[in-house]
Amino acid sequence: GLGWVRAAGPGWYFLAMALVPLPLAWFTVPAGEAFAPQLGLAGVIGACAAAVAVQQALAYWFARYALRPPIARAVERRGHTVPQVTPANALSVALLVRLTPGPPMILGSCLLALAATPFRLYLLVSWLVALPWVCAGVILGRGLLQGDLSLLLSGAALVGAAMLAARLWRRRKTRGTP
Repeated sequence: GLGWVRAAGPGWYFLAMALVPLPLAWFTVPAGEAFAPQLGLAGVIGACAAAVAVQQALAYWFARYALRPPIARAVERRGHTVPQVTPANALSVALLVRLTPGPPMILGSCLLALAATPFRLYLLVSWLVALPWVCAGVILGRGLLQGDLSLLLSGAALVGAAMLAARLWRRRKTRGTP
């Protein structure tokens, strides 16, 4: 599969990453091995990070402007309204959605867009939370597929650090400390 990906080239690969709402790891793990010889590891990470930003922006636009009106009408017919974030809670809601383990990134994008999270805040929080996972996926995948133990351990350490940071933030928020 990697030979086919390499032959297609990085442009098509990162375009697919930006447009296809698959789990992030499906793209980041093979990307380092496929394109590091051509772009360097930092170039692959940069291209992945840009593709993620485009995917997040497109998901927001689609959910906010294409999905929200029919969903709002359906919810209103049942006597309810679609919840909206406020300026006071937008950052906390965006961080909570992005740092909650389990749901795919695309689902979080749709939830935040439907709740009318301000776009700039949404994109900044979403991209910054995704960035450690992008770096970890590329480094871990390169190390795993090259048999490079130091890259493998670096990627695994980055995954662990991202998980620990998210857990500490959630714990702090559930205790109600500022």
